[in-house]
Amino acid sequence: MVDVAAHAGVSVGTVSNVLNRPELVAERTLRRVRASIKALGFVPSAPARQLRGGSGRSVGVMVRDIGNPFFSEVLPGIETRLSQEELLLVLCSSSDSIEKEAYYLQILEQHRVPGILITPAGQDISHLVELRRRGIGMVLLDRPDPDSQLCAVAVDNVRGGELAGAHLLSLGHRRIGFFNGPSIVRQCADRREGLIKAVRAAGLDPAEVITEITLPALTPREGEAALERLPGKHRPTALFCVNDTVALGALRGLEQRGVRVPHDMAVMGYDDVEFAALLSPSLTSVRQPKHQLGQAAAELLLTDARGDASHWHQEIVFQPELVVRASTTA
Repeated sequence: MVDVAAHAGVSVGTVSNVLNRPELVAERTLRRVRASIKALGFVPSAPARQLRGGSGRSVGVMVRDIGNPFFSEVLPGIETRLSQEELLLVLCSSSDSIEKEAYYLQILEQHRVPGILITPAGQDISHLVELRRRGIGMVLLDRPDPDSQLCAVAVDNVRGGELAGAHLLSLGHRRIGFFNGPSIVRQCADRREGLIKAVRAAGLDPAEVITEITLPALTPREGEAALERLPGKHRPTALFCVNDTVALGALRGLEQRGVRVPHDMAVMGYDDVEFAALLSPSLTSVRQPKHQLGQAAAELLLTDARGDASHWHQEIVFQPELVVRASTTA
């Protein structure tokens, strides 16, 4: 940039503005500097080098479960925005392990990534706040920050659980099985809260309506295995699965047991991933705007990682949508 500045007769700062913030530069100066860039064959460094806290071209993205199709449908939104800045995406999966998350965070910091998008494995995010204090941009993905210490992009999971509960109750179900994940996972806790809220809004006792079964992992195998834990007496007439992957296993298990869906038992999931509409019967689900979620998170991270003086912590919360299909209505 020094050579370009000398050739154009301007300061290095002006050249930097032409490359990064051209709207601040007068049109005449803009043309002169661009002419010098062309004449000298100058190739500007990658935009990632303008980010605070790192000199690499990669941004870390850490999800809880790389096998969950929800995350695979969020990633294209992230990648679309990052590619516009010539940034690469480094994907890590914590597998819901706090220890594994800590290991990958250490690796990413050692590689001086300028920013990290993360769906935390646990409730405590103090270690993420500390990383940001050390200069690494940090945005929570699919998870709010109630203390507003970090930027966050999420979907209102309490509202999503409420939509699911209200839908099943509207169909006349008064015994609902809830296949949930560990309470340490914020999304699971929020969807549970929403379901309970819907039951109470209907004037019913959650303890009498909801049979909650906590799964050790949110997989099809665990969704199918959880059917064996349903009570034989006062058996639920509907299942709300905390995500579509669990619902997939439940549907398969019910079919193998000769239980007709939705005639004998209604089933619904959460996320509305691509396969939900392709199942037989097609799966009722709560849709999350996955591509938008990814794009918004990437945009916030770019702003946070640049360390702009005007940057302030933001929380973007999208609203979920109920998608009714054949698994709950014949």
